Amino acid sequence: MPMELVGIGGDSCAIVDASRVGKVAANSPAVEVMTDLRRIAAATVDPDTSLAEAQQIMVLRGVRSLLVVDASRHMIGLITASDLMGERPLQLCNQRGLKMQDLTVRDAMTPIGAVQAVTLADVMKSEVGDVVAMLRHCGRQHMLVIERDRNATTFVRGIFSSSQIARQLGIPVQTTEVARTFAEIEAALHA
Repeated sequence: MPMELVGIGGDSCAIVDASRVGKVAANSPAVEVMTDLRRIAAATVDPDTSLAEAQQIMVLRGVRSLLVVDASRHMIGLITASDLMGERPLQLCNQRGLKMQDLTVRDAMTPIGAVQAVTLADVMKSEVGDVVAMLRHCGRQHMLVIERDRNATTFVRGIFSSSQIARQLGIPVQTTEVARTFAEIEAALHA
């Protein structure tokens, strides 16, 4: 048997504090703030899911974006909390004469052809500060990381999240304004 059972011993045993694990600095390797989809299951949604259900999935998963996948689990788009609560659903209702409950993820998502990402190869050569700068430059709270295999097949390998980066930097998370969030992250990086 490769493992051996051991007694813990003593009167008590400390527990790892998840809030203290994974602290990073601006010059830490970027991969340390990437959610690696080989280790953590991607938060996904079907394109025919209602916007209300998609929002509930986000709440239950504790995320602010979902990969939109087809029946084969291939990504066909991306939907964020901003997409759900922004102007786009209202505009779609007005344009199509629909009610909000009639809209689906497919209606409000960003289709895959318009989704931008960074490569894992570039991430491996970058630092946390570079990721923050990229997110700020793009005005986004999330950035996908892709990897290509030997057959040139593209896979979503990871996700950067401004709120996750802020937590790992140990700064307060502000999710109401993108610019404010990144300004606070940038301020913490240069502190």
